[in-house]
Amino acid sequence: MKITQSPGFRDPVHDAQETFRALLAAMAQPGKCFYLDVINSNSIQSVKPAYAAACLTLLDLETQVWLQSGFSKEFEAWLLFHAGCNLVSTPNFADFGLIDDIEALPELSNFYLGTAEQPEASTTLLIPVPSWEGGQSVELMGPGILGNRKISPKLPCHFWDCWKANHQAYPQGVDIFLFTDDRVMGLPRTVSVST
Repeated sequence: MKITQSPGFRDPVHDAQETFRALLAAMAQPGKCFYLDVINSNSIQSVKPAYAAACLTLLDLETQVWLQSGFSKEFEAWLLFHAGCNLVSTPNFADFGLIDDIEALPELSNFYLGTAEQPEASTTLLIPVPSWEGGQSVELMGPGILGNRKISPKLPCHFWDCWKANHQAYPQGVDIFLFTDDRVMGLPRTVSVST
């Protein structure tokens, strides 16, 4: 196992519980931001603190994780040391896909979409975004949203075309968490998008 000097949670039990509650709330109320501040911003360079907290909460010895190639060796060592997860080389074998560069995001169909019998077994993606504003404005509709919810996170325009195809595969398809430094937003496959 690779060794890292970078710390994880300050209070592992409490911080993991707080993070898990925020992640559940984000999936239950798609398109709404939830505050998440349990990791020191200097803990691991180049990775947003909220993103790091989600990794420590969701990943463990039993999870298969695909890392996009842009992550640093420091982050990989930190992840393996603190989470103990198993890394896989292809996206369609992953329980979780960790994205570093949204511009280089593979087609969502490259990830495991689950099966008709086990749609919940699909890949969940963790994606950092630079801002909740400045991207294409879209309207989300679906469970957890009263009417519709407008969002405009800074994502490539082609992302929403990929999302529409992902939603059409329901009940199969991937689920996504978006992260800024201290906030998380959920995009479950149940959500449809109009642009």
